[in-house]
Amino acid sequence: MTLEQGWHVGAGDGQDVTSHLQAVLEAGHFAVTAEIVPPAALEEHLFVEKALPLRGLADAVNVTDGAGARAHMCSLAAASLLHGASIEPILQLTCRDRNRIALQSDLMGAAALGIRNLLILRGDDPTAGDQPDAKPVFDLDSRGLTETVIGIRDRGELPSGRKVEGKAPFFIGGADAPVDPPADWEPSGLKAKAEAGTQFVQTQFCMDPDVVRRYVARLAEHGLKDKLHILIGVAPLASAKSARWMKEKLFGVTMPDAIIERMDAASDPKAEGRAICVELLQQLSEIDGVSGAHIMAPLNEASIPEVIERSGLTRGR
Repeated sequence: MTLEQGWHVGAGDGQDVTSHLQAVLEAGHFAVTAEIVPPAALEEHLFVEKALPLRGLADAVNVTDGAGARAHMCSLAAASLLHGASIEPILQLTCRDRNRIALQSDLMGAAALGIRNLLILRGDDPTAGDQPDAKPVFDLDSRGLTETVIGIRDRGELPSGRKVEGKAPFFIGGADAPVDPPADWEPSGLKAKAEAGTQFVQTQFCMDPDVVRRYVARLAEHGLKDKLHILIGVAPLASAKSARWMKEKLFGVTMPDAIIERMDAASDPKAEGRAICVELLQQLSEIDGVSGAHIMAPLNEASIPEVIERSGLTRGR
């Protein structure tokens, strides 16, 4: 199968076709994914117009599921809109808001709509959002949801044993936060995800290529290099203030002081943030064990297409 054959699956066509992202990663190419937060909006164009600049640049585009524990256009609808615009989506599904019945229904709907890539997440705590009295569900954890996906995809059945008709060639993703591994550190969380059936991983922001090298080297020592495709999270920073906030407030972020100092000294911080991100992408593409990069840019999404294009990693998509 060529990468082009894996690019677009017609909604509801029922074909067992590998996603473009899966084809890229399994061919050993460096993948570039991006992330778009669906808006609090009621019209298609208000979302799709945000994503169109990424068409032909990103291998796939994540749509978040209630990011920050705030209500947005639902991720399933947003992923379907991207699919219809010939932008391959990665559907984020969190365990926070829906019980197992609703999650199973969403998975069947995703398969029928031609959505192939999934990112399985726990979900942000509702108390961190703008409606802190919202009740979390957490009927399943991320491992339980991954096992549900495996049952639907590989055995054509729901956890109850009830059969489902058709094909669901899902490509299953999970999340991780890279660490600078101490001598006794083991990637037990990632091992468990790989054993559960996770195929690719998108990480929290890690803006230090040296940390990435040590992190993926440790993963290789524990046999995960050939089991998981690792995509490292990076950002085109907007300001030194935002870089400091990420370092201090976001769990699992690696943000070197040198980058903050460089942003502080810049006459045009957004341009400097884009330049730093381009440099990081190029460095990551040369690290053995790194399969790709995942670009996230909250409140600065317009910078992502330029960063991808300037990195030279588009391979003529």
